[in-house]
Amino acid sequence: MGGGLNIRKHAQLDFLSLGALVHRLDPGIIPFRKATECKIHVSGGEFNVAANLSDCFGLKTGIASAMSDYPIGDLIAERVRAMGVTPFYKHFKHDGVTGPNMAAVYSDRGFGLRAPVVFYNRANEAAAQLKPGDFDWKAIFAEGVRWVHSGGIFAALSPTTAELAAEMMKEAKAAGAITSFDLNFREKLWKISGGDEHAVKIIGRIVENVDVLLGNEEDLQKGLGIPGPEIAAKSKLDPSVFFGMIDKVVKKHPQVKVVATTLRHVHSTNRHTWSAVAWIDGETFTAPTAELEVLDRVGGGDGFASGFIYGLLTGEPPAEAINLGWAHGALLTTFPGDTTMATLDQVRALAKGGSARIER
Repeated sequence: MGGGLNIRKHAQLDFLSLGALVHRLDPGIIPFRKATECKIHVSGGEFNVAANLSDCFGLKTGIASAMSDYPIGDLIAERVRAMGVTPFYKHFKHDGVTGPNMAAVYSDRGFGLRAPVVFYNRANEAAAQLKPGDFDWKAIFAEGVRWVHSGGIFAALSPTTAELAAEMMKEAKAAGAITSFDLNFREKLWKISGGDEHAVKIIGRIVENVDVLLGNEEDLQKGLGIPGPEIAAKSKLDPSVFFGMIDKVVKKHPQVKVVATTLRHVHSTNRHTWSAVAWIDGETFTAPTAELEVLDRVGGGDGFASGFIYGLLTGEPPAEAINLGWAHGALLTTFPGDTTMATLDQVRALAKGGSARIER
């Protein structure tokens, strides 16, 4: 048992994600309009968690996703293998001109008072074509999966991806897995997919079979349709607004046992104040507060989710689980790219109070 969750002890996979794989083009601190070269990072909110749990935390993880058979797909597949993640792909044949494509994310890092700028090309995205029936969940779950995860960005890609996420969560619960969902509400994606009211309806069907929710108060309001106070009314580091919404969340979705999120106040692109909070089976927990010097902020939230899920999967006390998530998310912002370069020893040392200037 961990945080009121009945987690199986042994299975073929510790963790399985369903989501889109993307590649991020990163020109560093140079804006794209002046860029002459880019780094390529392989990413995806759901993949990042699986990759982090494998590479840093040593768990057996997998990713169910779309793969387009062309050189960009080959590049992404190589990075999935390098992070030790087992792939379950629905393959699409690329026509050499229009796709289906692996989505591209364009993101400079900004600097100081200049914020990062992020934009996308998700035209004819292979992952958006995924639909119920594309994966044999019974076969995948036959030898056991301890924890299954997906997120709101994937659900928003198309009507069929939302249905696929709902299908997976239902099958996962029937197979005895713990289920988690990162709300990750993205207004632009849901606007294309039917608007806010449609998002609440679709996410609600997925969350029916979810044990663990990840998301801040804005995600809870917009993704679940939970009424709450003005989002910007209090400090971004004040957990009271988040905790004040939990009763409404659990009333609407009584099967949810854990809700967690990061707290971040951005002073400048490279200086953030960082913390995290969690409601776990009726109790509330708050991580320490750290002043971060940020190299690359992308993936910090997924870094938190990874460490937090690791703590719950391995039976750590809830307070230690949130500290592991907080520490790993903080460390991830010190590396380039979207996935971890941290070691478990580094995460445990920071979680216990080492390095970054901590205010308790």
